Amino acid sequence: MSDPMRIRAQAQGDKTTVRVLVSHEMESGQRKDAAGKTVPAWFIQNISATHHGKVVMNAQWGPAVSKNPFLQFSFRGGKAGDKVAVSWVDNKGDKRTDEAVIS
Repeated sequence: MSDPMRIRAQAQGDKTTVRVLVSHEMESGQRKDAAGKTVPAWFIQNISATHHGKVVMNAQWGPAVSKNPFLQFSFRGGKAGDKVAVSWVDNKGDKRTDEAVIS
């Protein structure tokens, strides 16, 4: 299991800005190790965020995204004290979900 995501969510009026630092190796499948063998691809394919059970952001990623990617997005309707959940699934079937409280 990977390390938890670092999530910060901040409400400003009716707009909520969410910043996420995802902990993932994000291997492209094109790099070679010291022995000259290709390192297998391992990357996040889908990442999404929900607020009160409603999807507020969904993205499909591929091998071109960097290691430990940073993501920022905004949505309307969040209030201080509400929770935002961010989930991802990678190409090996690993999954992770973390939550943050909107401040």
